[in-house]
This record gives sequence, structure tokens and C-alpha cells, in this order.
Amino acid sequence: MRRWWTAAAVGVTAALALAGCGAPGGVDRDLADDWPALPAAKAFVPAAGVCHATVQDVGYLSGYNPVDCTVSHRAETLHVGTLAGPDADRSAPPRTGSTGMRAARSECDRQVNKAVGADWRSGRLILSVIFPSASAWTGGARWFRCDVSEVASLDDGSITTRTASVRGALKPGSPLAFGCFNPKLVKDDIEEMAPVACTAKHHAEFVGVYQFPDVPYAQFQRSSVRTHKACRSLIAKYAKVPDNSDMQYRAGTIVYHPLEEEWKDGNRGVQCFLWLSDSTLTRSVKGGGSRALPVR
Repeated sequence: MRRWWTAAAVGVTAALALAGCGAPGGVDRDLADDWPALPAAKAFVPAAGVCHATVQDVGYLSGYNPVDCTVSHRAETLHVGTLAGPDADRSAPPRTGSTGMRAARSECDRQVNKAVGADWRSGRLILSVIFPSASAWTGGARWFRCDVSEVASLDDGSITTRTASVRGALKPGSPLAFGCFNPKLVKDDIEEMAPVACTAKHHAEFVGVYQFPDVPYAQFQRSSVRTHKACRSLIAKYAKVPDNSDMQYRAGTIVYHPLEEEWKDGNRGVQCFLWLSDSTLTRSVKGGGSRALPVR
């Protein structure tokens, strides 16, 4: 329509000129310079603080339909970052194990921990790093989303729907935060960590997340002694008892660790639990000292 109208206006102007009529006041006979310049195209960037009815693996624009966090949803974007430097110069979005993925995940870890009030691995949450599609990346998109979802349990990663934001969801007393458990054993393997109130009879309690050094996954797998020792140190700090050789006689340890792909992406968070196989607790040992966690 605009092209057609412009052509018609030029024709009228030419007719007036042929008729020997002068240009009206304020008209300079040059219509082209009177069109305002079109605004520069802006690349799409997703918003933080919005929720999503579905969980995305790739940030396709066609699948971006944010909802209010009071509406039923399965994911929430708590932070949106931007890749820079060599990672942003690559021809495609970061892949599993790449430096770009690890850089984005590191930023997501920090920002999400601030938002939820504790290390996100200390409760029933999972963190997903979402990059733009390959075509959007080619078009210049360099953003990444830090999306968080609630899961059913420590052993069941099924995503559950929510009708509230996860901001502050892991502050003390939160129902999402890990507490006390009764391990279900099959021979020598823990099949499930069944959550119970810390005032009920139980044999295990979550004490914290140990950040393992940045080593290859195969090396981590060979470091079980180091991992359990680190968790005993967390138990000592949690219960406020001396962190010495007696710790092995106060409590055992249960460890949950990232899968290999998560490890390659930069997740080094090892979840640590104290475990009393031959004794029953009916209260949290947090800050209880030697009375709560004596040498056995």
C-alpha cells in the first residue's frame, strides 16, 4: 500500500509541474526525504521473572508463551544473561561440556542461589540453562535463560506444577528444602530417600552441598574417599562437633552427585547427608553438638 500511494503522489506532483503550478508553501518537491527512518530492528531477548507452562530445552521463539507465576506452570525464568567473548563468537549455541555452557551455568548457579535463598541443590529444585535456537543464534542472539522447576522428590525428577514463584523458596522452614529422611535399602544400595519430619523417627539428614574441585568426571568417580571425607566435614560444621578423626564414629555419610553430563556442564555440587544405620533420631542434629551426635 505504501509503495502504491507514493507512486500516485509522484504522478500528481509531475502533473502539477507540467501545468506550470508552483509548489505550495512548505513543500520542497522532494517527497523521499519526508519519510521518517524506520527504527533499527531489535533482537528478541526473553524476560526474567516470568513463568512457563512447559519446560523448554531450546529457547525457540515459537514456544515462548510466558504466563503469570500465579497461574499453573512448570518453569520460572529467574535470570537472563548474555554470553560474551570467544563463547559468543562461535557459529552455534554452546553444546554440552563447552566453555560457553559452563560459563552460563556458573552465572545461573550464582543468580538462582540468590533468588531462592540457598544453594538450589539443597531442595527439590532443578536448574536448566536455555539457549536460543540455532537460527536465532545466527541472527545475533546471545542470551541464555536460567529456568528453575520443582521436582517430586530427591529420587524422582518428575516436574510438578506450581502456582507461585520459587523466589525465596529455600529459606529456612521451606517445604521444598531437604530435611530428614529414612533411606530404603536394597542389600547395600540405597533405593530411595523417603522424606520424613525431623520430629519423626529417622536415620538420615541433609547437611549441605559440597563443591567438588573442577576435575574430569572419571577422576571424580575415583575419589569417593575424598567425597565422603568432605561430607563428614560438612556434618561436623552442621552439628557443631569437632572435625577430626572421631567423625567417622559419629555418623556415616550418604552422597548424591551430578550425572556425567551435568558434571561436564559445570555442576560440581555434591549433596551430603549424615546417616545413622544403627540408631534412630527424633530431632534434627543441627547445632546439637556432641549430645545430638555423640561418638559411637
